[in-house]
Amino acid sequence: MSMSGISIETKSLDLFYGDFQALIAVDLRVPEREVTALIGPSGCGKSTLLRVFNRMNDLIEGVRVAGRVLIDGEDILAPGTDLLRLREKVGMVFQRPNPFPLSVYENITFGLAVHSLARRAEYDRIVEEALRAVLLWDDLKDKLQRSALGLSLEQQQRLCIARVLPLKPRILLMDEPCSALDPIATLHIEELMRQLKSDYTIVIVTHNMQQAARASDRTGFMYLGRLVEFGETAQIFTRPRQELTEQYISGRFG
Repeated sequence: MSMSGISIETKSLDLFYGDFQALIAVDLRVPEREVTALIGPSGCGKSTLLRVFNRMNDLIEGVRVAGRVLIDGEDILAPGTDLLRLREKVGMVFQRPNPFPLSVYENITFGLAVHSLARRAEYDRIVEEALRAVLLWDDLKDKLQRSALGLSLEQQQRLCIARVLPLKPRILLMDEPCSALDPIATLHIEELMRQLKSDYTIVIVTHNMQQAARASDRTGFMYLGRLVEFGETAQIFTRPRQELTEQYISGRFG
């Protein structure tokens, strides 16, 4: 736990794709052990900002970043940052479930094997703990050797969340994690986020404003690369301070 209670902080963060500036002077403080939602119209920089937090944008040619990004007080943009260690600390869950074409058991132990984080004798316990954390153990305890590709979409997304937990992340990034799910499965994943936040800082990008209102503690509204407003979710949705936020939330654009 950081001393300040702030898990992620950006200071004057700019990001360019070639000549195009995708993030402009973003100042953000994400409290630990809360769900923070990023909302805004398509192309406003939400997912780009999310990917800054585990430096996945580094994989895109022509990306330049300026400013500071502090995670637990450490500047992750500093030269010499250990990206493998960073991505253990900051786990990522994507839009569509992307389980490996392996068994349920192997999906969860894959990262342990790659990073040599546990002895094989510990695998059974770790798999059970991860599946219990995402409320899948009772459903899958007798199906651990079955292909993960045979699970329902909701189960696959839960498994993808479970897959990052053995790496002991501090932060979970979720990029539209419910976009491929039906409304009932979406509510189940939102409830899971509320349970997981007692142990993790969660940042979610969503186009679904109702989801942000239901599932998050704080919300940031982004527009054209800028963070227009950030605050407690109830305040953002009922008493936005910026006219642009009010216009977006009331459906006048976006």
